[in-house]
Order: sequence, then C-alpha cells, then structure tokens
Amino acid sequence: MNRTTLLKALIDAPEILVMYPAHDALSARIAEASGAKAVTVGGFAASGVLLGQPDSSQLTATELAKFYEGICASVDIPVFVDADTGFGGVSNVIRTVRDFERAGVAGLFIEDQVFPKRCGHTPGKEVVSVEEMLPKLKAALDHRIDDDLVIMGRTDALAVLGIEEAIARANLYRESGCDMVFVEAPETTTQMRQICEEVDGPVMANMVDFGRSPLLSAKELEGIGFAVGVWPVASVFLVSRALQILYRTMNDTGSTVPLHEQMVDFEEYMDIVGLPELRDTEAGYGPA
Repeated sequence: MNRTTLLKALIDAPEILVMYPAHDALSARIAEASGAKAVTVGGFAASGVLLGQPDSSQLTATELAKFYEGICASVDIPVFVDADTGFGGVSNVIRTVRDFERAGVAGLFIEDQVFPKRCGHTPGKEVVSVEEMLPKLKAALDHRIDDDLVIMGRTDALAVLGIEEAIARANLYRESGCDMVFVEAPETTTQMRQICEEVDGPVMANMVDFGRSPLLSAKELEGIGFAVGVWPVASVFLVSRALQILYRTMNDTGSTVPLHEQMVDFEEYMDIVGLPELRDTEAGYGPA
C-alpha cells in the first residue's frame, strides 16, 4: 500500500490517528522507530529549524518542498505537511501541490488566513473570504496526481469571526471535496465537542503545547470525536530546551560529560541513522 492510501485508511479507521511531530529527517526516523504510524511537519517547526525565525510566511513553497523531500526520504511511514495559504492564488496552489506531491508527502493542508499568515495560536490573524478560499481548495483537489493524496482544509475563522462561521467554513471545505478538515484553536472542550458534532467529516485536533486549546490526550480527543490528533510543536520545543541545557552546561563546566546519562551514545546513534543496514547493503555488492 502506498503512503497516501495508507494515510487515508488510518484517518478513516475507527480509532484516532496520532501523528507524531517531526521537525527534520532525524526526528522523523526516531518517530518511526518509536512506533509512529505517521508523522506531521508544520510550518512553525520548519521556520524555526530552517531560518531560526517565527512562523510568519518567510519560507517559500520551494524551500518547504525541498525540506519535506528529505524528511519523506528518511522514513517509510506517511508524512503529513503544512502548505500554509497555498502561497498565492489558484496557480500557486497548483504548483505547490505538485511540488509537495513530488517530494513524497502523503497529505497536506491549506489554510484560509490572509497572507502573510500568523501562527494559528497567536493574536492578530485575518482570514480571506470563502469565495477566495474555495477555488484554491478545488484547484488543489483537481491537480493532485494521486487521488489518495490527502488534502485538508483548515480554517482560522474561529478567532476572527466566531465558532459558527468556523464550523460553516469547515463544512464548506468538506463539501468541496477535502478529505479532512481542521478548525484551528478552539479554546474550550465545549467548542471542540461542538466542532466534532457539527462538522460532517473527519476532523483533526491540533494540540499545540502551551497554546490556546485545551491539551488533551489522544484517548480524550477520540472520545470527543476527532479522527486525528497532532502535537506539532512538541519535538522542536523539547529539542530547544535540550540544547539550552547542553550549551549552559558547556558554559558552566567546559565539558559535556555531566550530560552523558541523558544522551544516546555513539553506537545508539549509529543504529538510529541506520549505519548497520547501510553496511549490510554495501557488503551485498562485494568488495570494492
């Protein structure tokens, strides 16, 4: 089964799909080895990793496509990614979908924020009209090469226009053909439940650590009615703290030895990046 078809099946399964967060090829490999069925890569993490900048539309579609390509090549499980606003109008969306699909992604989402967008859990967001958003979603759906490539419509209207408008938009995006929808940043479990009850189709929950939404477990999200749960910033937040600890320790002690118990060792790392398998492959072709 190819990865697009697998992702679609996991979304449609009775149990919730937890997509582990990844922010580069190494984290994706570790997620897969840890049992992840799929990983997600968001623009928030990508902006931090590639630019050291906030999620504010500074990355281009071409930069993201190349970034996603490396992650997709590092794992065998589906990779679900952020396509921001589609990077322009209908023609830009078409190119974005084709480039991301060639990169190997199993799914992507497009949001209805005004460009340049803001992180969905920060203030000051604006949304485009439905009349502007629907053609972009239709173009994405019409121009995917693989009909199983998952296209999700995201709305940020809740914070701007209220929950009723957000739910109405989510249903319109679903009616346009989107495989899944996503209402960003509900602020209570009551709102989360209302979204799942009133949106006709699979809904994703975005669990942003320290964000605006209640941080629930996968089991709690499943009980509310979500088909998919993602924790998109968790890996980059944790790695950022780990690096702060590393550099402070080096400043204070001039050594990394005090942190050895918290590190993987040399052999463990080589296992993570697949050196034994690489050597076995090389050996299969005989001596140079």
